[in-house]
Amino acid sequence: REAQLFVEKFEGALGKGKGKKFYAYKVMMTKKWMKFQRDFENFKTACIPWEMKIKEIESHFGSSVASYFIFLRWMYGINMILFGLTFGLVMVPEALMGKPYGSLPRKTVPRAEEASAMNFATLWDFSGFAQYSVLFYGYYNNQRTIGWLKFRMPLSYFLVGVGTIGYSFMIVIRTMARNANEEGGGDDTSFNFSWKMFTSWDYLIGNPETADNKFASITTSFKEAIVEEQESRKEENIHLTRFLRVLANFLALCTLAGSGYLIFFVVRRSQKFALEGLENYGWWERNEVNMVMSLLGMFCPTLFDVISSLENYHPRIALRWQLGRIFALFLGNLYTFIIALMDEINLKASYLPPFIIFNLEEEKIVKYNMTIWEASLYNGTIPENSTAPPIQVDPADVPRGPCWETMVGQEFVRLTVSDTMTTYITILIGDFLRAVFVRFFNYCWCWDLEYGFPSYSEFDISGNVLGLIFNQGMIWMGSFYAPCLPAINVFRLHTSMYLQCWAVMCCNVPQERVFKASRSNNFYMAMLLFILFLSTLPAVYTIVSIPPSFDCGPFSGKTRMFEVISETLEHDFPSWFGKVFGYASNPGLILPFILLMVLSIYYLNATSKSYKEANLELKKKLQSVRNREL
Repeated sequence: REAQLFVEKFEGALGKGKGKKFYAYKVMMTKKWMKFQRDFENFKTACIPWEMKIKEIESHFGSSVASYFIFLRWMYGINMILFGLTFGLVMVPEALMGKPYGSLPRKTVPRAEEASAMNFATLWDFSGFAQYSVLFYGYYNNQRTIGWLKFRMPLSYFLVGVGTIGYSFMIVIRTMARNANEEGGGDDTSFNFSWKMFTSWDYLIGNPETADNKFASITTSFKEAIVEEQESRKEENIHLTRFLRVLANFLALCTLAGSGYLIFFVVRRSQKFALEGLENYGWWERNEVNMVMSLLGMFCPTLFDVISSLENYHPRIALRWQLGRIFALFLGNLYTFIIALMDEINLKASYLPPFIIFNLEEEKIVKYNMTIWEASLYNGTIPENSTAPPIQVDPADVPRGPCWETMVGQEFVRLTVSDTMTTYITILIGDFLRAVFVRFFNYCWCWDLEYGFPSYSEFDISGNVLGLIFNQGMIWMGSFYAPCLPAINVFRLHTSMYLQCWAVMCCNVPQERVFKASRSNNFYMAMLLFILFLSTLPAVYTIVSIPPSFDCGPFSGKTRMFEVISETLEHDFPSWFGKVFGYASNPGLILPFILLMVLSIYYLNATSKSYKEANLELKKKLQSVRNREL
């Protein structure tokens, strides 16, 4: 009887029964809707850039290596936004609506440089025609409006520079907050191996390649879980461990101090060489600082890796210590560069590769010489009531003043390009050629090359992460002087994703101890936030404190760069709005507001910690109740 009622109830699904065709239609549409939802989810996954590549890497190398590629993809998205801002609001308007090349001295290659302006060596050094283009700060004119749209180029340039910094801070802090929320109350490791054994396989897999990746992923997850279990049960001699860790930290501090002293010594030598004339010295003296920094960045991480073997930390904790030490090393290099840059702008001879000595007092001399040159056009006399037509002079022949902003932008572009080339060469030589040598010479060598020296290389997580972070710091620091930097970095990250994915799968082997990465990348984000803060200091300092060059750039003719805001308020807004803005920017209002924000952040952080502790306590109670019932 129950079976008959069931058949009569669902008879409409078969298209039979009076008045039940609508139900059959509804059942059919429900199934189609469910299939559409599954297909749409698969489509969304396929639209995530490089998602399948990262999943494949994670299945063979573990979540720790995959976390680097996830971080690289996130950085690529950030730089796409920065590129869109600089390209769409700065470079394109100037190229389409600004005065063309050759119309002004700042947009024209000087006569003395025209012969070599198109040489490959000159363009590779970002001089010649590259220097006098929209790629650098000095090309932009200081007109308030350009084109038929009356586009305000100086204001747009300033707001884009400030907006990129503000957007970067916002997105990094927002990502850290989201990762902290996802982290939750920790992992539940109860019956971990049983869950992995009986619930890991996906029985809907029908593709052999996908099945192989899933098999490798399950195997790697078991390795990670075994390492976690071994570390939780490991017994060690606490006194010997403390002694070795103190010794390791002492050796690491000595290495950092030695590298810092070496950089300081080399920078002082470079200042001496620059004052005496670089033409009197050879290639090594001209490139000594670059070479020393590159060698320190190459050998010190290897030394830190050897030192970390004394500490006997959990692999994840050891990675963080390694990141922190290399971070301190790179930070010393970065701040050496920043201090040298500030000294150069502040009338002190300092190192700014490749040894450009610039003095703001030179502007006064150049202005005086330009006055003499203009007077010489009229045979030394310029009558006030003269009605003679002005003398036409080719912009290439007009003397021009120094443009320190373009010089700084060129240095950042050169550093970025050289760092990119070094990364690619390191992958091709250090990974690919090494793997080829081990693979084909292992059969005819005296010892086993795969398990002895040199063996296949492992993927260097710490070096690659910190290289990515410090390269991004260079982009943030230099994009105000070279609007082309975000575009160069987008190209670098795009090619690095494909090249490094290929190198990892073809040339590297998994680490001996595959460990599970933490579920949040906040350690990476904390370092990135710190570098962002340090990178914005020089740009903010130049905007607020240093007068712009008088003969180039969108802020020429102003005492400070930020005066473009007051100029816009004066000409384009009502007077009452300017007064309101002045009152709002009063330090008497800003300081209490900042204090209120700090207190609010402290209160919210304390509340968050208390909620997290309460969740952990509740979780422990639930686990104890479950164990008693079992």
